[in-house]
Amino acid sequence: MFEHFLSRIGYSSYEDFTTHFRINLPERFNFAYDVVDRIAQESPDKPALVWCDDKGDEARFSFAEIAEHSTRAANFFLSLGIGRGDPVMLILKRRYEYWFCLLALHKIGAIAIPATHLLTRKDIVYRNNAASVKTVVAVDEPAVLNNVDAAAAESPALLHRISLGGARAGWLSLSEGMDKAGSSLERMPTENGDTSLLYFTSGTTGMPKMVQHDFVYPLGHILTAKYWQNVEDGGLHLTVADTGWAKAAWGKIYGQWICGSAVFVYDYDRFLPTNLLGVISKYKVTSFCAPPTIYRFFIKEDLRQYDFSALRSCVVAGEPLNPEVYHRFKSLTGLSLKEGYGQTEMTLAVAVYPWVEPKPGSMGLPSPGYDIDLLNEHGQSCAVGEKGEIVVRTDKRAPIGMFLGYHRDPELTGSVWHGGIYHTGDVAWRDEDGYLWFVGRTDDVIKSSGYRIGPFEVESALIEHPAVLECAVTGVADPDRVQLVKASVVLAKGYTASPELSTELQEHVKKTTAPYKYPRIIEFVTELPKTISGKIRRVEIRERDGE
Repeated sequence: MFEHFLSRIGYSSYEDFTTHFRINLPERFNFAYDVVDRIAQESPDKPALVWCDDKGDEARFSFAEIAEHSTRAANFFLSLGIGRGDPVMLILKRRYEYWFCLLALHKIGAIAIPATHLLTRKDIVYRNNAASVKTVVAVDEPAVLNNVDAAAAESPALLHRISLGGARAGWLSLSEGMDKAGSSLERMPTENGDTSLLYFTSGTTGMPKMVQHDFVYPLGHILTAKYWQNVEDGGLHLTVADTGWAKAAWGKIYGQWICGSAVFVYDYDRFLPTNLLGVISKYKVTSFCAPPTIYRFFIKEDLRQYDFSALRSCVVAGEPLNPEVYHRFKSLTGLSLKEGYGQTEMTLAVAVYPWVEPKPGSMGLPSPGYDIDLLNEHGQSCAVGEKGEIVVRTDKRAPIGMFLGYHRDPELTGSVWHGGIYHTGDVAWRDEDGYLWFVGRTDDVIKSSGYRIGPFEVESALIEHPAVLECAVTGVADPDRVQLVKASVVLAKGYTASPELSTELQEHVKKTTAPYKYPRIIEFVTELPKTISGKIRRVEIRERDGE
């Protein structure tokens, strides 16, 4: 179906791709009607969703079934007075009902707010009031339901609480409501510029921001699915992500279905690499996307016992990929990991596309439609090899998939998007071939003895040592050098913290990268502070150290 939205689909090179790739915007695009319902009419039995959980349960849905379930959910929401522009929070983990509800909200023009089940009462109160949430739809788990109930008294806009089963006082049942609702619905009006999604950022620094996306946002993920993840028509794609995060929009619905691939969902409570490897093998997953942490655990396993014969493409995003992980995974599977870069505020801005060779550790090259530049601290474009902030120049046109702004916060929007330039807050450098190499967040860059040191550079060196399972590099204040490089290290099985190991790791970094980057302080820890989406919170380490 993706060819319906493109001016051209065949490209001979990266240059040809970036020059001629164009998305044709329908006058009033609505993913639920124009993709899902259309496929359901043309190919009703085409597989859309394959779901299983860690308890052995399984469910499969065709596009016709997805279309009907989403219509019933839409009619149920309408019966409650939920309509165009109404904010609805979805706390549904990886339950397949998430897809019914998200599409239903698209159909009626409401605003979907995906959220993680790990939110506390305080988190929910903040989100409810920041977005004036009218309805919460949640999984039937006591911790989640208790937190929503506890937040309700401080959430004046909240009118409805809906759970999957509804066997709780004060809650409606999604399943009962859908059973009673009709299976037909006349197309309801939406405009391309209407808000369809609000994503709260994971908050590595400060309070979460409300990232606002419009109804054409899904089309921006044609790039993500077709040309980076390399999904296949009739294939089965798995992205490891909870539905509460924008990564789910990148890999669990929009681009995949536009390109004809079914979405595979593995619903689990605890990540075990052997279990995930097992379902990839059992269900014949054809394309796979995961953060670097997943691959770091994979390469510690005996991958020879798994059947990867169906697997054609593996990509990585969320955090930078250490070259050591790239090389090890390729040696074990024969598959090259392809990086991609973007933010909740946009779609795929930089990636390793089919026409370019991966450079282990590099994010790749800019996406078509994204005018990417690197700016130094004086606001000037960086020279080759010079570190600078990644920005998107939007003075001529903004890429399809760029956010509308931060909801209800024009001041915050203006602080990062002004003068025709969107400032990502991420730092990178460009090599002589135009490849971009991630350094870190602007707040994470360490200034020591006149050098600017990116934490990822040191982390990449450390992770190559077999003793290091995970690490985070931060700066610690120092009167002589301004900052010292500090490494917080989680050890792999079989290794014990000791002064001798600290010295060994320091010497290893000196040999692996520029000697001035080595960590003068090494702290061994049992775990690293992370956001509820799994990203390392270096800011928390800095705060703990008194920075």
